[in-house]
Amino acid sequence: MKNGPCWLDDAGKPIQAHGGMIARFGDKWYWYGENKDGPTLRGSAVGHRVDVVGVSCYSSSDLVNWHYEGLALKPEPGDAAHPLHPSKIVERPKVLYCEKTGKYVMWFHSDSPDYWSACAGCAVSDTPQGPFHFLYATQPNRRDCRDINVYQDPVTQKAYVIHSGDWNHTLYFSELDDDYTGFTGNCFAQLAEQTREGGSLCRHDGLYYCVSSGCTGWNPNPTLYAVTRHLTTPMVLVDNPCEGPRYRTTFDGQSTYIFEADGVFYLMLDHWKPENLKESGYSILPIDFSDGRMTVRWQPEFNGLIRADR
Repeated sequence: MKNGPCWLDDAGKPIQAHGGMIARFGDKWYWYGENKDGPTLRGSAVGHRVDVVGVSCYSSSDLVNWHYEGLALKPEPGDAAHPLHPSKIVERPKVLYCEKTGKYVMWFHSDSPDYWSACAGCAVSDTPQGPFHFLYATQPNRRDCRDINVYQDPVTQKAYVIHSGDWNHTLYFSELDDDYTGFTGNCFAQLAEQTREGGSLCRHDGLYYCVSSGCTGWNPNPTLYAVTRHLTTPMVLVDNPCEGPRYRTTFDGQSTYIFEADGVFYLMLDHWKPENLKESGYSILPIDFSDGRMTVRWQPEFNGLIRADR
């Protein structure tokens, strides 16, 4: 699969899973993301938008061949006030599995067309492919929420919604309750006044690494990563981890999620095409760690997993 363009599923159709994530549940990999298979409209708060189509789900056994499972979360066209109405904003969906309840929990950026309500939306399902049932949308701990991610800490077993707040000036880690459907009130501010979004997290050799992008709308910019030994202590911005052509624009992409497979971490990128958002492409790139530093090197293709003992 060539990195950069829009990938195709096993039926030969463009994969519609933008701003999403890949996770392994059971014996399959699942890819969730924004379905933008509609006309790109101009004049929104960010210049371009697609009316809410829903959240797509794809499954795979090898991370290369993807099967469309359908819309995991569907819109609500009959209720103009509903957060899932086509006129609203549904972005960056992420899914966690809660062992306590046996439920799959989806969090996503839920917003009004003018990006003023700035909420996190929550939905649950009995199966990874859905259907997910919408619960509610709220501002986590009364803080605005735009670009969103989730993270399960392998050390403490706590789960977090990671979101840009203070009009993207701060990255917040809002701790989830034991059901993953609410917030405990514990909230940790990171990278204050650094104007970062698209925060994605992983832990390697005792350090937490957080990858994020600058706030330049649809235009790509340099990715930066930050490190800390504890999520409750301040993160330190380090550098741009990218190496290769167009590294200063994150290979003309934007980070959306980090997942682990066979001991290797992979960074997912979106390559946005604001004039025709449904044609936006994807990349999956392996991450290397050495002496506390992170490196993401450009590769023209993603052909599946790289074993950690290679």
